[in-house]
Amino acid sequence: MGRMIRASLAAAAAILAAPVAWAQTLEVATDQSPVGLDPHVATSFATVLVNGSVYEGLTSVDKDLKVVPELAESWTVSPDGLTYVFTLRPGAKFHDGSPVTPADVAASFARVRDPKTGSPYASRIDMVKSVEPTGDRQVTVTLTTPSAPFLTNLPQISIVPAAAATGGIDLQRKTDGTGPFTLKEWVPDTYLLLAKNAAYWEAGLPKLDAVKINIVPEASTRQVGLSGGTYQLLPNVDPATAATLQGTPGVTLLETTDLSYTLVGMNVSKPPFDNPKVREALNTAIDRSQIVEAAYFGKGQPGGPLSPALRDWAVDVSTFPCYTPNPTRARELLAAAGHGNGLAFTLNVLPRQDIRDIAQVVQAQLNAAGFRVELKNQELGSFIQDWRNSNFQAFASTNAGSPDPDDYFFRTFRTGGSTNVFKYSDTGVDTLLDEGRTTLDPAKRKAIYADLQKRLACNGPIAHLAFGQLFTAVRDGVTGYEIVGNRSTRSLRQTALEK
Repeated sequence: MGRMIRASLAAAAAILAAPVAWAQTLEVATDQSPVGLDPHVATSFATVLVNGSVYEGLTSVDKDLKVVPELAESWTVSPDGLTYVFTLRPGAKFHDGSPVTPADVAASFARVRDPKTGSPYASRIDMVKSVEPTGDRQVTVTLTTPSAPFLTNLPQISIVPAAAATGGIDLQRKTDGTGPFTLKEWVPDTYLLLAKNAAYWEAGLPKLDAVKINIVPEASTRQVGLSGGTYQLLPNVDPATAATLQGTPGVTLLETTDLSYTLVGMNVSKPPFDNPKVREALNTAIDRSQIVEAAYFGKGQPGGPLSPALRDWAVDVSTFPCYTPNPTRARELLAAAGHGNGLAFTLNVLPRQDIRDIAQVVQAQLNAAGFRVELKNQELGSFIQDWRNSNFQAFASTNAGSPDPDDYFFRTFRTGGSTNVFKYSDTGVDTLLDEGRTTLDPAKRKAIYADLQKRLACNGPIAHLAFGQLFTAVRDGVTGYEIVGNRSTRSLRQTALEK
């Protein structure tokens, strides 16, 4: 009997000593909770932070901004550039346990392209003519015209089960992807818990048992939590927080040039921004170097239409005449537009501290040049709703970038583009955009996008402000996480915790 009791106690001790279910849980802190999780509709970073580990596309983009295989293990392209044949990975499954099939791919593309979905990603695949299953693991995509950026655009076309794509799941509240993590729990405005997908197609991944995304609105609270060890990773921290974290024991700052940018967007479908002179006046009144110093602590660059990280594409901003700040010239342009006594307008502000800081700097600069700017601070849901409905005169915000200029330019500046909330339309710009995505010669494409940048910089619907350095803060013991200029958190799958 004594031996049995001792054996039972030993077994109990072994159980107690064994790792708990979430032993490898990475504690992440971010500022905002997702408004919704639909991978074909929601675009905020709060949503992307979750969906980047839950969903996958046919292709992905690596840390060097190069296209790599994802759910498609390989593909071929016809000589005329119109037909792509993708071979899906064997063993890839959705989180509900069902295998990924060509029919799921076709349904996902159809949902993104359906106007009823209202997907901001629709413009990225509007050259698609058909998506047809042509084998057990083979799907053939036929294009109406050649598309140079087609493979680069596919990571944003998340593959969901056909049943979900046709309305069987409320994708705003529930998820069913193929990624390395599943959504285990969501407590709005508090946290989201992502659990390891034990059936993930890539052997040995993910390395973590779970990722807990804590919603912590105050930057100072996130900073204290990281310094004290409550949190282990702060993705995409603002420059102010990065400056205060510099040199903190046990904390490392990862850094790269950001593809995302800050902006003032203008509704050009109605006064006053329907007048190009007013848009030029606004650009001319802005001192972007001052914004970099005041809001980015010097860790950034004045922003043109493309990030300086895209060295093969970006035009030097010194070539844009309106980028030399000149309040006097701005007043002259306002007077020529019929606003000699000044111009009042309302600027909607994205509820993020760095954007609020930038908006205040912009307000002061514009007011010194004949504008009278009222800042309208909104909660996130209202801001997004007004943005989608073009219910604004102007707004201050941030926007994600992409490795290929077509991704941003076509959806934003093409007449009827899926994120052209500015109602901008210019036949010359449309022609260049169409040529840019169908021209396969790299040198010719570069010339096209250089021309577009010069046309858009001063008279387009967006005043591009700055590209900052992108920072992510990690605690000692966090390994494998890589910072990427497009803010992808794809490397969470290879992240681990060392004791």
